[in-house]
Amino acid sequence: MPEEDLVELKFRLYDGSDIGPFRYSSSSTVGMLKERIISEWPKGGSFDSSQCLDLRLNKKIIPKVANDVKLINAGKILENNKTIAQCKPTFGELPAGVITMHVVVQPSVTKTKSEKKIDELPKKTPCSCSIL
Repeated sequence: MPEEDLVELKFRLYDGSDIGPFRYSSSSTVGMLKERIISEWPKGGSFDSSQCLDLRLNKKIIPKVANDVKLINAGKILENNKTIAQCKPTFGELPAGVITMHVVVQPSVTKTKSEKKIDELPKKTPCSCSIL
């Protein structure tokens, strides 16, 4: 019986720190990797989009769901439903070593009540008169 193909991955966060390395089965999906990243995320604060306009300055960003996390490898954003085996061409033919993926957090922004009310108002079209 052949041994299952394992890939060793680590994840580089926006502040330069790493999560991992961990070994994953080649049948693991990118979505599963994101769930692991969320569970291993360093503790130390939470993100409130109303408090910070420039995300690069906020060191307290914590993803809450897998869709808040983007994994980037070789300049490509990996899709949640793809397996590691399907992403192998992106990884290339590397010697047996640790593959580093970059993690970008983009929290989903919810509209405030006032923004929702403004969007729900009917659009007013200005009238104009033309004299010939």
